[in-house]
Amino acid sequence: MLARIYSCAVVGLDGVLVEVEVDTSPGLPGMVIVGLPDAAVQESRERVQSAIKNTGLAYPRKRVTVNLAPASVRKEGPAYDLPIALGVLAASEQIPSQALENSLVIGELSLDGSVRHVRGVLPMAAVAREQGMNRVFVPQSDAAEAALIPHLEVIPVASLSDLIAHLNQTRPISPYPPTNPGDISVEVVTDFSEIKGQEHVKRALEVAAAGGHNVLMVGPPGSGKTLLARALPAILPRMTIDEALDVTRIYSVADQLPQDVPLIRSRPFRAPHHTISHAGLVGGGNQPHPGEISLAHRGVLFLDELPEFGQRVLEVLRQPMEDKIVTISRANGSLTFPANFMLVGAMNPCPCGYWNDPVRACTCSPGTVIKYQKRISGPLLDRIDIHIQVPRVEFEKLNDRRAGEPSENIRERVEAARAIQRERFNRSDSIRCNADMRPAEVRKFCQLDETCVRLMRAAMNQMELSARAFHRTLKLARTIADLAGNAQITPQHLAEALQYRSTFTL
Repeated sequence: MLARIYSCAVVGLDGVLVEVEVDTSPGLPGMVIVGLPDAAVQESRERVQSAIKNTGLAYPRKRVTVNLAPASVRKEGPAYDLPIALGVLAASEQIPSQALENSLVIGELSLDGSVRHVRGVLPMAAVAREQGMNRVFVPQSDAAEAALIPHLEVIPVASLSDLIAHLNQTRPISPYPPTNPGDISVEVVTDFSEIKGQEHVKRALEVAAAGGHNVLMVGPPGSGKTLLARALPAILPRMTIDEALDVTRIYSVADQLPQDVPLIRSRPFRAPHHTISHAGLVGGGNQPHPGEISLAHRGVLFLDELPEFGQRVLEVLRQPMEDKIVTISRANGSLTFPANFMLVGAMNPCPCGYWNDPVRACTCSPGTVIKYQKRISGPLLDRIDIHIQVPRVEFEKLNDRRAGEPSENIRERVEAARAIQRERFNRSDSIRCNADMRPAEVRKFCQLDETCVRLMRAAMNQMELSARAFHRTLKLARTIADLAGNAQITPQHLAEALQYRSTFTL
């Protein structure tokens, strides 16, 4: 007898509907799985057989053939255990096959029949809804994630025996209530009010948050660079529901979604160690998976000790920083992952960390300092809009008991500036903030008066700015004007933007 159950594969960040066909025929007992399965899918033979027996049901003593269609899509992971088990039971007439019509089934089986968590539930549930299905059977631990998709009945499955009782209508399982994204709180880890001193750095981070600009902080050890970077997500605009779903989908596919957090409402903050490989940073593998830059989508990618990262690792950032996506090509095709992140780098000015420090003498030779600073290439520095010095904090400021300006107040100014930008770009999907502007938008929205033109001409000659740096300076000036509520860029706005472009030199 032939049974058909629908499941789902994840290719990149998108789900692909998979038809699980199970056929039982006379012959030597055993199971054969075809349809381009990986090792984890092949191993489901033992898991399915043990789960069925330990549930108290009969495993058919026949030849069982399982086909995962379409055969052109590679199937990986243990999410097919539950649909294969149901297909075996339906083919052996132990459950009614019509009870699974118009339904999607996903889940990993334990040997005792309990159903375990699987990755990628959110895109799978989204595909079920897009394909017109009205019901999805998912592991109990993943039900809240699947319930984010509206107009879809989510059945949480704790074990195979519970699901069999539900299908036989002896012990129905209540559908999981829809998850309301508005009920999920946003956590603030580090507040700007906790940071003493560094007012000019806080101002630079406010400008960066208002326009989505990249930042490089240079200063001695212990000056607060890491603390400032960790406080940055607290002043970024709150994520919309669409942005939250976009980020959650990436974390679900990467299997990094916290079990008790069905929807990520806080801006991502990723801080990989400098020993990371370039595949770990941008994504990769035989079957490509999202890297750190995709996990930082809509949030912050913080690279501490920037010169310690491998040169190849840093250079692969250049294209994603411009295009906001990363494309990974393999022999069997290519996949594109989103990578719209804010890059925040932090570094010491020299190996010992105290070059040009007013208190502690630097022990590095001039050649060592130059070699250290040249680990970051000019093209990468050119793509960073704000270069800011972070000096050591004086005792008087550290000992000051007064709290600084809270992140909530700064966020209100940032959101007001972002609202101006949304209105300016007419809610464009490709341009969400000033940093995303293309040359056409820069010419239209960053016009300079005669005084600003003279100032910019002098800066181009003295600072030797490239064409990219010219456009990025104009974008930065536009953001500063938006924070001030000005429709036009004034010389004061342009001067502040140029101040942020002056990088460190020996």
